[in-house]
Amino acid sequence: MARLIYAAITSLDGYVADRDGRFDWAAPDEEVHTFVNELERPVGTYLYGRRMYEVMVAWETMQVADEPPAIRDYQEIWKASDKIVYSRTLQKASSARTRIERDFDPEAVRRLKAAAERDISVGGPDVATQAIKAGLVDEYHLLIAPVVVGGGTASLPTNVHLKLELLDERRFTSGVVHLHYRSV
Repeated sequence: MARLIYAAITSLDGYVADRDGRFDWAAPDEEVHTFVNELERPVGTYLYGRRMYEVMVAWETMQVADEPPAIRDYQEIWKASDKIVYSRTLQKASSARTRIERDFDPEAVRRLKAAAERDISVGGPDVATQAIKAGLVDEYHLLIAPVVVGGGTASLPTNVHLKLELLDERRFTSGVVHLHYRSV
């Protein structure tokens, strides 16, 4: 059975975007990007909400020939994976290997996990909250950026109690810290 993984770059105070919706403070440097690529390499399917998809779909057509190797590598990883976008408003996908679902269905995700040969990643705090509350997330990869933004879009849901086991941690030159947990 595939693992459902939630990975997010978050501020120290737990936000993936600040009050203005900005997340430029979370842009990974080459070292962190290379690490993220290795986390993402086993992923066969991404589950996104509309807003996260609209951010990520830039990878479909972005010109990366002159970019560092980690950027070029990530584009290949992203384009090679399937994407499921949960949206009631998005009419058409702007990327290959992408389908639109109107509602997040926990049972359909359970079936996907049981049938998938590769891991599944849930991206975006809204869809991740639904997956977490449904007890679907197996692992968490939180990359903590050395910044406090004081509010915005929370990386984790409120009113949820989770028992987690720390599997690994890593510190990067930039001050980013990676925490890897498993649901228990």
